[in-house]
Amino acid sequence: MANRKYTILLVEDEENLHEALKLNLELEGYEVSSSFDGATALQRIHQEHFDLIVLDIMLPEIDGIAVIESIRLQNIQVPILILSAKNSSADRVAGLKKGADDYLTKPFNLEELLLRVNKLIKKNELIVIKNAVPDLFVFGDNKIDFNGLIAYNKKSEIALTKREAMLLKLLIENKNEVVTREKILQAVWGYNVYPTTRTIDNFILNFRKYFEADSRHPIYFHSVRGLGYKFTV
Repeated sequence: MANRKYTILLVEDEENLHEALKLNLELEGYEVSSSFDGATALQRIHQEHFDLIVLDIMLPEIDGIAVIESIRLQNIQVPILILSAKNSSADRVAGLKKGADDYLTKPFNLEELLLRVNKLIKKNELIVIKNAVPDLFVFGDNKIDFNGLIAYNKKSEIALTKREAMLLKLLIENKNEVVTREKILQAVWGYNVYPTTRTIDNFILNFRKYFEADSRHPIYFHSVRGLGYKFTV
């Protein structure tokens, strides 16, 4: 994970500006995906995991504010940087109230944009690090040794695979919050685009067998229909 490229979704319908931004972001080492309207952007966001969204407000199909509303209603916490020709304080406040993390008015200084992009990505990364799980994690009657790849319940010792440990750590890092399938697949398997697979479902079923008193009525590992999975304590 430490060596992977950060992924950015660039949503901008002005083609010349879009291409210039994409080129400069890629020169900074980011992996950039493109959308030119709000509807396509939402489709991409639901299919892929991104570290940042750079979003124009005045878009075809669905405007940027509606895109932000939809993202936040789905409990997707990706950082969002608004780009807008609207430069009034009321427009800025409206965008931030809907859930954007930063607001930059056009025309803007390219160096300032790149600094803000870097700041948002690093800030989000620090939040993830802050929630890091200790090497020995205890919940209920269960214990997980992440270094030794061993788990313990009331009855037995369980040998964990590396991927099981990675998925457990990701879910626990985000305890009480939904983690999307897309984020899981990118973080644990390295997939950016969501393939049609029941891989994660099978892992969650195993976790329930390992750690739940009644696997049919889980209290720790939950499936959230249409969104992803959640570890609850």
